[in-house]
Amino acid sequence: MTQCAVRLILLTLLMTPFSPSQTPPAGSPGSGAPEVIHIDFHSPARPFPHFYESIIGSGRAILSLRQSWREDLRSVRAAAAIQYVRFHGIFDRETGAVNPDGTYNFSYVDQIYDGLLDIGVRPFVELSFMPEALAVSDQPHAFWYRPLPNPPKDYSAWEKLVEAFTRHLVERYGAAEVERWYFEVWNEPNIDFWTGSPKQSTYFDLYDHAARAVKAVDAKLRVGGPATAQAAWIPAFIEHCSRERIPVDFVSTHVYGNDSSEDVFGTHEKVPRRDMVARAVRKAHDEVARSPLPRLPIIWSEYNATYLNDPNVTDSAFMGPWLDNNIRESDGLTSAMSYWCFSDVFEVQGVVKKPFYGGYGLIAELHIPKPAFHAFALLHRLGEERIDVPSENALATRRADGSLAVAIWNYAEPGENAPDREFRIEAPGAKRMTIQEVSPESGSAIDRWRAMGSPAWPTREQVRLLRQAAQMNPERPLRAGAVTLKPQTLALVEISR
Repeated sequence: MTQCAVRLILLTLLMTPFSPSQTPPAGSPGSGAPEVIHIDFHSPARPFPHFYESIIGSGRAILSLRQSWREDLRSVRAAAAIQYVRFHGIFDRETGAVNPDGTYNFSYVDQIYDGLLDIGVRPFVELSFMPEALAVSDQPHAFWYRPLPNPPKDYSAWEKLVEAFTRHLVERYGAAEVERWYFEVWNEPNIDFWTGSPKQSTYFDLYDHAARAVKAVDAKLRVGGPATAQAAWIPAFIEHCSRERIPVDFVSTHVYGNDSSEDVFGTHEKVPRRDMVARAVRKAHDEVARSPLPRLPIIWSEYNATYLNDPNVTDSAFMGPWLDNNIRESDGLTSAMSYWCFSDVFEVQGVVKKPFYGGYGLIAELHIPKPAFHAFALLHRLGEERIDVPSENALATRRADGSLAVAIWNYAEPGENAPDREFRIEAPGAKRMTIQEVSPESGSAIDRWRAMGSPAWPTREQVRLLRQAAQMNPERPLRAGAVTLKPQTLALVEISR
């Protein structure tokens, strides 16, 4: 039951005479009865690939040369087995990939990709942005690091760059390795990251030249797009590629929890943050299924609960229930989802000014884990098979060794005065149950930081205390399968037999 439905039920109860038939259902906040999650070791199940942890985002390419960036990536990789990292700007001026005279220099490119591979992750290569020597205009995007969102003066020069870049990667890392990478053409061309006019047709030109260049090096390399914001252009992009016989190996797009229904669906409804991303995932799935290429993989190469800097969202325990509910709703509808992003070593708006500013990262500045980091760590421990349970507040799985892992949560929007939620986990034949939680009291340092007076530049001792406060409480036995979760709490229940 959604929180909206709960509020409607409570409002009805206040306005209507009480009768026994009007008591809230078991498991509803305030019902006085726990929600029962019944799961069996031998229940029918279906594959549950961890589509939410294969790819993760970052800011821009040059950041990957920093020690702090690499330290954060190692931590995320260890917690959630991330396989790919996507970032902007491999062709930006600061990487030096294209000299002012139009010649190439891939020395920083090599250091960037060597560093990823040394950590154990692969590049999800975003082909962006336009080098100054090739761009029709030197007018930059509003980002602090001033990328160029402009078309090339000559599309054949763009194609030659992409081919030379791709060929260099294959020569350096070997075809067998690079064939496991992804090549995504550009970033969000439907909004202000692309100044071509008309936007769509000029982007299609950009894509066509890039896709042909990648495939000219190795037909087995994977290339795709349109990398749009707001789940846009998917039918038109697939139709274009199909009609013109342009190579395409996957569809990519983006959405955020606070995107508007007008932008994503062309409607005037109010879609709650809780459901916006999964609704968009369903829309894209259905569009691809109806297209001339219905088997194309769908990759959400950016998503998050918000595109704004809101500490009460991305820095808070709210992210645990939000993430898990989105996984529950999106399962089976996409090949991969790339959370934006893994670290607050991130400079879209300039140099970070304080540790908790509503950054998108799983790890705050100064290597302080956020609740979202711990949520990823807990969700990594889910099994590889999903067992259906009739609940909007639980995701039940079975592992390869036969044990069970059940995520349960109490979703509440920031500032919402929501009640506790009671659960009882029933698993016949269970030998032992344990539980671990991420909540405002476990795995969250933002309140401790605020209690310190919200220092912009914490001392080394304050940083130590914040890192300490950011740790999750250890797992504990779950007696009789009963637990009460406070609002904005995500818990993982592990059950052995």
